[in-house]
Amino acid sequence: LFACYTGLSYIEVKLLKRGDIVTGIDGEEWINVKRKKTKTPVRVPLLSQAKGILDKYSDFPDVKNGHTLLPVYSNQKVNKYLKIIASNAGIKKHLTFHVARHTFATTITLMNNVPLETVSKLLGHTKLSTTQKYARVVEKKISKDMAQLKSVLETNKKKEVVNGRQPLANLRIVR
Repeated sequence: LFACYTGLSYIEVKLLKRGDIVTGIDGEEWINVKRKKTKTPVRVPLLSQAKGILDKYSDFPDVKNGHTLLPVYSNQKVNKYLKIIASNAGIKKHLTFHVARHTFATTITLMNNVPLETVSKLLGHTKLSTTQKYARVVEKKISKDMAQLKSVLETNKKKEVVNGRQPLANLRIVR
């Protein structure tokens, strides 16, 4: 769940330490790490859901676990448990730890109107084209945006009729 609210990869979550939580430009807590895969710096504002998970495990960091912030099983074990959870919950999707990163990109950010360029930075992508694959799977967002547009247009049409104007009378053709 922590990765769903941060977009961090498995290894970044596993190795996260207190020193990786910093005060951002806005005075709020941010995660400040380097992507293990690309060495790209990543700065992610700490959402309240992620903060709550860190608070739950506030007693976890210890010399025995290298002062990491969260108890994280091996990637294989996590993926095995996710498969069991999905089966018990009737979820047909093949769940892995990496799916949490996709969830952050789509459900948490893009579906809540965070610009693609911002999502790209949060994920530590070096090219915008890498992030664009997430945008393609957000048809629900397109549907939601268009439904909102339809609603606005319908409201405007009703206002014009009430005010005695011909609907679409103010429509201008732009060339």
